[in-house]
Amino acid sequence: MNSHLKLWLLILSWLWFDRVLRGKLHKKDCQHVIHTDVVMLQQFLLGGVATDQDNIFLLDEEMSSMRKGKEFLSHINDGIPKTPNAMELMVHTLQNHPKKHLTQDQFESLILSMVYSAHQAQVQGSKEKQEAWGGVLLQLANITVFELRGSFLVNT
Repeated sequence: MNSHLKLWLLILSWLWFDRVLRGKLHKKDCQHVIHTDVVMLQQFLLGGVATDQDNIFLLDEEMSSMRKGKEFLSHINDGIPKTPNAMELMVHTLQNHPKKHLTQDQFESLILSMVYSAHQAQVQGSKEKQEAWGGVLLQLANITVFELRGSFLVNT
């Protein structure tokens, strides 16, 4: 598996565990945080993923046919914006979020969007596209840091 994907898997796991351990999830959302789900997510990503222009696919056919695998792919392929402009719209929505903390689903989408943006920034052929995806990645990282620490990484 690509070393960049392994790195993002570690970052994703760390951010999710950090959030859970710090008690940043609302009490009703904590019921949904199950250790087996985290292990399953790691297995999906360690089993390998492939991307095309619009979707992400699990390389392990058995995992992709499981109910949890289908839910994971649906969440990524249907719930994550796929263009820099759509990502920026999501960033704007999250920055103007009226609640103090994001829900678990919003936080997961935020982290998965960061991973997708980092991947897109790496694979783009033109410098302009790389910079567009890199700018979105910075904005998403800024929101993530604010969610975890209460202060922004970079003031915009």
